[in-house]
Amino acid sequence: MKVTLYVTVVLATLVVVCRSDTYLQNPRGSNNRLSETTANRKNANRLFDSQNNNKGGYNTGDAGSSDAGNRPQRQYSMKYYGSGEDASSKLQVEWTNQHGCGGNSKLNCNIVIQYMCMNNGTDDDYPYSRSTKSEEVLRRVLYMKDGVSTNTQSYKDPNKNESDKSYIKRMKTNYYGASTTRGLHETVWWYDTCRYREANGGLFTADQDLKKDDVGYVTASRTRQNNNGDRSGYECPEERDYFPYWVPTMMTEHHDEDAQRTPWIDAAWLGDTDKCNYIKKNSFNNNAKYRCVLSTESDERKYGRSIDEDSCDDEGGDWVKFNSFIEVLTDVTTESACEKAAEKQGANKIIWDKLRSDDASEVCIVQAPTLECREAPWTRVNHLGNADNYDSNKNHPNASRIELDLPYFPSGDAKRCVMRLRYNISTSDYDGWNTFADSNDNDDVIENDPEVDVFGDGDGFELALNTAQTGRTFQDRSHVYQILPRTEEMAGKTIYNLNVRGKRGNIVQTFPATEYDFIPDRLVVKKNDLVHVQWTGSNSHDNNNDGDDGEGTGGTDRSNILEMSDQSENYPKTIKEAQFWDGVKSLTDPDADGTDIAIGLASAGYYCSEKGTDNCDAKYSLKGRSKNIDDKMNNAPASYFGHVLKFTKTGGMNYVCTRNNNFSNRSQKGSITVED
Repeated sequence: MKVTLYVTVVLATLVVVCRSDTYLQNPRGSNNRLSETTANRKNANRLFDSQNNNKGGYNTGDAGSSDAGNRPQRQYSMKYYGSGEDASSKLQVEWTNQHGCGGNSKLNCNIVIQYMCMNNGTDDDYPYSRSTKSEEVLRRVLYMKDGVSTNTQSYKDPNKNESDKSYIKRMKTNYYGASTTRGLHETVWWYDTCRYREANGGLFTADQDLKKDDVGYVTASRTRQNNNGDRSGYECPEERDYFPYWVPTMMTEHHDEDAQRTPWIDAAWLGDTDKCNYIKKNSFNNNAKYRCVLSTESDERKYGRSIDEDSCDDEGGDWVKFNSFIEVLTDVTTESACEKAAEKQGANKIIWDKLRSDDASEVCIVQAPTLECREAPWTRVNHLGNADNYDSNKNHPNASRIELDLPYFPSGDAKRCVMRLRYNISTSDYDGWNTFADSNDNDDVIENDPEVDVFGDGDGFELALNTAQTGRTFQDRSHVYQILPRTEEMAGKTIYNLNVRGKRGNIVQTFPATEYDFIPDRLVVKKNDLVHVQWTGSNSHDNNNDGDDGEGTGGTDRSNILEMSDQSENYPKTIKEAQFWDGVKSLTDPDADGTDIAIGLASAGYYCSEKGTDNCDAKYSLKGRSKNIDDKMNNAPASYFGHVLKFTKTGGMNYVCTRNNNFSNRSQKGSITVED
């Protein structure tokens, strides 16, 4: 059976040998790192297939002044306040990409940014238990986490002509085998559907021979750039390599009300804006997708191999419609109540419908806004640096970035999420949008290492073309982060997130990451806006003799903020000399005054205030600590939740980090301007 589905963007790419291609800088991209004490990551397939250099990525954050080790409760996840009903929370997403983008005439390119979330729960929900009780197994299978081991989650493959009984037994092994220590993004259920689902036979794969899997046919686990079917976490290779994908990216068979595991949600597509209508029309956010469902019985396989309705019917399955969601409002139980909830929404779309068309009843579904579609930032080839773009005030260039609104979850539940960025580049030797399977094995379209008779005498040059790489995608993902519900005082106000990017080392040692800087480093806000100052860092990223320049203990990140008069200088103001904090209050510690806030930011939270507040135990204050902060901040925490700042007057401040300002890594500085 030859399936010809053409509703997809073919992510074809330039032919390159170097593996140093795209890296998230904010939020900090993992590139599959965990907490390695080496310059290179240990496992390139831990959670996803990045196709990037082993040296890239940032370690997970540590909450304190020492390495979290095998204690996940001592890791630090960034905690952003989400958007609200009528106001957004803005996050600067920044990345670098090596091979150019954004209208560069040397290539075609697009960037896809997505996120996936679930309910955060409490610390007690972390899956520590190896129990075989159903609720503990389900927790291990669904809980999104960074983990404390660099090993990949295990998986037992399906075989040809697998019976329902064998399937149930095999999946029981996969579920029970879910590790408490290894990281998890996608679910094993999602990956198993990928290993059983037929590959899209309409795709252009050039002369790449996609081998049959153990099930007896080519599955979605094999693509032109992954023709050997390698596994990376529980990521589906075909879904990874093509966008928009034609199958719903549900992570569970049926919705789990406690976990609320979302599919991949499309945040932005950056590329040829002539394609925006097509991209929006085929994004899963607000457009239902279909999947072949064989059975709803608990002792039978529930998903088919078919990817079109006719083949599904031949297989004896039902062609079931699935709606995307960011959450389901379980306390809204009637259509009229759901319609009222929809009236209150800003960017989100709320509908009363079935999550899947074979469900027994409708529910109140919250869907994400339409993805943002715009041109990608212009970058030159063979370069991991600034793009030809400027910040919102047009006053200096930056690396590639986009300001995204964090999602709004009307349930008021905290979420844990992961972000991924895919970078797709292609040559124009053939039309990637309109070249399909009928051009496979056609050397007139493209071939491996062709020889060009440039002299006309049968002699010429060989081109280094690899058809496995003319449909290639690069990727990076964040570590797990949290999205918190707003407090009442934050209602109706725009929140700007002010963070730190970069890691310890000089420019050569950190590459392809970056040295320290604030992001955004020049922030202009209105007096009614809020700013959440927060950062994270690691205590374990020692480059292991590859160089670790910086102040303080090797392998450790530290940041702080102190007011300064002018950014061309190096001396900060003392807390008493600082004037900006007189017009600042904290919404996360309302009892704190400007001095308390300044002390907290200056010490990265080692001192939580001057003498103590309602949210700061006096024994951890400047006056109460029995041990002073180290002059290199070695005993200060690597990560700091900081404050959500509210402004009572206009003005501005230049500021500096005192530790990361020597002659190897200098000028971690920034400014805030508050206008009417």
